[in-house]
Amino acid sequence: MLAACTLACSAPALATDDAATSEIVVSAQRSGAPMWTIKSPRGAILLVGELQAVPKATPWFPDRLEAATAASDRVILGVKARISPGDILRIIFAGGKITKLPKDTTAADFLDEARQSRLAALERQHGKDYSRSSFLMTSFDLLARRLGFIRDTGKDASDVVEQAARKAKVPTEPVGTMRGEDMLDSLAEAPPTAHLACLDAAMTATEIGPELIARRGADWRAYDVPAVMANPLEQALGQCWPWADRSVGQELRNQWIAAINRAAQAEGTTLAVAPLRVLAEPNGVLDLLEQQGYAISGPAWRSAGSLPVASGQGLPAAP
Repeated sequence: MLAACTLACSAPALATDDAATSEIVVSAQRSGAPMWTIKSPRGAILLVGELQAVPKATPWFPDRLEAATAASDRVILGVKARISPGDILRIIFAGGKITKLPKDTTAADFLDEARQSRLAALERQHGKDYSRSSFLMTSFDLLARRLGFIRDTGKDASDVVEQAARKAKVPTEPVGTMRGEDMLDSLAEAPPTAHLACLDAAMTATEIGPELIARRGADWRAYDVPAVMANPLEQALGQCWPWADRSVGQELRNQWIAAINRAAQAEGTTLAVAPLRVLAEPNGVLDLLEQQGYAISGPAWRSAGSLPVASGQGLPAAP
C-alpha cells in the first residue's frame, strides 16, 4: 500500500513537470528560431540553432525565447575562450603573421590565374588592395564589409538567452573552454594556402551579392535548415577559421556532445544555444547525437535523400 501511495502521490508532480517542460518548449518554438528537442529520462534538452548576425529584417520574436529561458532549469551557451596575458602577447607578436602574407610575397605568388582574376575584379569593384593581406583577413573583409553581412543585424540568440538567464538567475555555463594559446597557434602556424578554400567561398558570396543575406535569414526563420546550410554565405563562414580548422572545429563539436550527454542526466529542462552550422553540418552534433541513439524532434537538418555520415562507431549510447 505504501508503494502504491508513493506512486499515486508522485504522479501529479511528474505530470506537472511534464507540463512545465512542454510549456517551455512551446514558448521557445514560438520565437521563430529553429530548434530541436531531445527527451531524456529526467527531463528534456532544447537545442536552439543560432544564426550568426540575424538581419533586423528577419521576423523572429526574441521575447518568447527570453520567457523560455527564464522558465528553464539551466542554460548552456557557446565555448568560452580562455585568454591569458601570454595569449595577448601572442596576438601582438603574431599580428603580422595573422594579418599579412609572408614577407616579400603577394597574393599573386599563391593564387592561380583564375583566383587572381576574380580577386582583381573584386579589388577594382570595391577600391581595395588585397595584395599583401592574408587570405583570411581578405575573406573577412569581403564578407563583413563588402558583402555587409554584419550590417543592420539584431541580437543573436545566444545574446538573448544569456541576458535573460542572468536576469532570471538561471544557472548558466559555457559548453566548454578553448585555450587561447591553441587557437592562436593554429591560426599563426597555418600556411597561406590553408585559407584558399575560405577565400574561394568568400569571393563567391561577395560576387553573388547582398541578396544572400536576406535569403539566409528568411530560410532560417522558415526552419529550412538545409537551405541555410547551402547558402553561399553560410558556406563561406563554415570554410573559414575557426570552423575549418580541423583540431579546433572538432574540439568544439566534441564539447557539445559531452555537454548534451551531461544534460541528459540532469533533472528538468536544459536550454542550449549552439551555432546552426555546428548542429546541422554533415557529421555535426545532430548527426552524432542521432548515432548515439537519441530521439530528436524538430526540423529536418539534412536535405531530402541525403544520408547521415556513418562515423559514429564507438560513441556511447544515449542515456
